[in-house]
Amino acid sequence: MVFSSIVFISKFLPLFLLLYGICPFKWKNACLFIGSLIFYFYGVRDNPFYLVLFLFSIVINYLIGGLIGRSRRKSKKMLAMGIAYNFSWLVLFKYLGFLMQILNQILNAFGISVNIPPYQPVLPVGISFYTFQAISYLIDVYRRKVPYESSLSGFGMYISMFPQLIAGPIVTYSAMRDQIKKRRISFSMIEEGLREFTIGLGMKVLIANQVGGLWKDIETIGFESVSTPLAWLGLIAFSLQIYFDFYGYSLMAKGLGYILGFKLPCNFAHPYMSTSMTEFWRRWHITLGSWFREYVYIPLGGNRKGFCRTLWNLLTVWLLTGLWHGASWNFILWGFSLFFLIFIEKTGMGKILERHPMAGHIYMLFSIPLTWMLFAITDLPQIAVYIHRLFPFLGKPDDFIYYAGDYLKYGRLYAVSICTGLVFATYIPRNLYNRWKNSPVSAAVLLAVFWGCIYCIKKGMDDPFLYFRF
Repeated sequence: MVFSSIVFISKFLPLFLLLYGICPFKWKNACLFIGSLIFYFYGVRDNPFYLVLFLFSIVINYLIGGLIGRSRRKSKKMLAMGIAYNFSWLVLFKYLGFLMQILNQILNAFGISVNIPPYQPVLPVGISFYTFQAISYLIDVYRRKVPYESSLSGFGMYISMFPQLIAGPIVTYSAMRDQIKKRRISFSMIEEGLREFTIGLGMKVLIANQVGGLWKDIETIGFESVSTPLAWLGLIAFSLQIYFDFYGYSLMAKGLGYILGFKLPCNFAHPYMSTSMTEFWRRWHITLGSWFREYVYIPLGGNRKGFCRTLWNLLTVWLLTGLWHGASWNFILWGFSLFFLIFIEKTGMGKILERHPMAGHIYMLFSIPLTWMLFAITDLPQIAVYIHRLFPFLGKPDDFIYYAGDYLKYGRLYAVSICTGLVFATYIPRNLYNRWKNSPVSAAVLLAVFWGCIYCIKKGMDDPFLYFRF
């Protein structure tokens, strides 16, 4: 079940909010826990075992958290067991097929003609997100940063809360504990939540889905057949699509959180206005970056053990970031490219970009689409083909394809969507909204946006969220 669906908007959400609203506070956590399980079951109804796995993981992490919290002598062993348990499912469903592929390649390279059959199960919805939340809980309890959660319904609600269950934001138990125990629901929070949900819905349905059609068209045409201008236009479209797709989801999650009485963390801060890749990744998927910084980078030593160790720690974090997004070589290459750019910035270029913001914006104008290209294309040979389309001078003289019609044709088709996306990637729309937020004009605009989204969804002009695949 996705937020941008008629089933969710017209059936699940109203019914759940009615029950949640009339439920006494002492039962609200249990109500949200059960509602979230129903929400999750709808998403995995073709693989009902995944609901059993999800429930089992909740119970196991709850029990291990309690053991860690109550015992100081064996808490380290319990933590290791908990982390191993959580990662074992992630490896089984997400990485085992990739590891088997690598093993086949190694065996073939040594002349051993053993071909291990590929293992590619359907990825359980949201497993990357709820696994990280469970691990952060166990580590925080081990560090005595928070006491363990004594209520199974409270812990289950924290892990399964449907607004952020499938694609984040990744929230830590330490940030949510007080709200789990006590929270206030007011009409102002409900109004704010409805507004943020509508804005996020508009970004997903009216911008991301529409501009994303260009990248689909290019994939249909074939990378070998597109001109250089259209290749660049396609990367711009994909860059806008992935931003408004994920940002839209995050805003909808934040809005739903407000309605339920929770203040979920902000996950984006206008990343496309950054002047360096370092700044970009402080603004993009903020909760994922915070997770890796808190639970990987700092425990490895951070920047406290010299320049070379800092670089090693950064490389580790970015390769893991790439692998977190997907089990294939393109994601490893994507993570390494981000590390390389950030390394270059740390050696001195970052200070230059900081002093000359215009140069930084130009630098990011090329860096952002090129890194997203490595993210979008999973087949390495096809990445090479696309690079030759972007930079024809790298190949043979006849590699440059210039069809006078292709980029003009698709440029006209997607001009409105691309221009809208470029404008909404800046600070301008949000600043205008904040200025007119309390006026009838903003209410009328949001109402029009909502019904425009409903119309597009009913017409089938909607796609699953990109981050659901991770």
